[in-house]
Amino acid sequence: MPHTSAINPDTGRSGEPVIAIVVPCYNETQALPISVPELLARIDEMASLGIADSGSFLLLVDDGSTDGTWDMIKSMSAADPRVRGLALAHNRGHQYALLAGLMEARTMCDAAVSIDADLQDDPAAIVTMVQLFRSGKEIVYGVRSSRASDTAFKRNSAHAFYSFQKAMGLETVYDHADYRLMSARALDLLAEYGESNIFLRGIVPQIGLETAVVEYARNPRVAGISKYPLRKMLALSVDGITSFSAAPMRWIFYLGLAIFLLTFLVGIYVLVSHFFGHHTMPGWASLMISVWVLGSLILMSIGMVGEYVGKIFREVKHRPRYAVRERTWQ
Repeated sequence: MPHTSAINPDTGRSGEPVIAIVVPCYNETQALPISVPELLARIDEMASLGIADSGSFLLLVDDGSTDGTWDMIKSMSAADPRVRGLALAHNRGHQYALLAGLMEARTMCDAAVSIDADLQDDPAAIVTMVQLFRSGKEIVYGVRSSRASDTAFKRNSAHAFYSFQKAMGLETVYDHADYRLMSARALDLLAEYGESNIFLRGIVPQIGLETAVVEYARNPRVAGISKYPLRKMLALSVDGITSFSAAPMRWIFYLGLAIFLLTFLVGIYVLVSHFFGHHTMPGWASLMISVWVLGSLILMSIGMVGEYVGKIFREVKHRPRYAVRERTWQ
């Protein structure tokens, strides 16, 4: 249903919806002086358009930064009450920091928008997201309109991986990262997902509710460096698939790719040695190839099973997903 001006039972406010913009931060002292004024300008714009309450705010979540980010957040919060800061007790990673911010914001707002501090996701799309929220949409995904700025390898590999995720049974939105709007109702439903292995891009589509998509052009990074190098991106991707699908138990390709390549090279060497008679014995070629192939299959299978056992191990301990060290508001 479209948003009305009735009193919201969660926020206790009437009138236009209160929007929280949640920004996970890790070593963002270069980006925050640029991104915070830009995001506050979006709040001012929405208030002037009459689509959001003037009490809307930013929630900056410090994920155990080591460069003075938290001190900067506290200074910004002291200077402007619309800037709120949340410090985690130690570094937990982007997904956990984002979840912590959303869970803190859900009782203080009508809807929350998550966006990274580097502003590669165009903040102007927030206005359209809120307009769609007011029309009745409860989850609005920010989706890149084009990957023209990416290299051909990155563009093709990204789309190939989305297709692979779908084949593995993981429901995700193409060209969507973690730039989205979620209503307070959607956040309450998100809070019911209690797993320790967090992959929000896979969890959010499972919530359901009314959804919409806003397309935007990807911007250059305003400052700083990427906090997601290739190693972390691959780890996030593997974690996402294994958290939502058992299909990889039947697909041993990923963990065994390097071993298969090595097997191929060894196979060539063995065959060349066999046909050219270099120190070979009858049956040696077939024996060597069999040992390498079967050994690689066994190691791949054990590794894949170990991935799932490790997730079970983390889940059954029921440890807190994060710990809050400090808040800038009471």
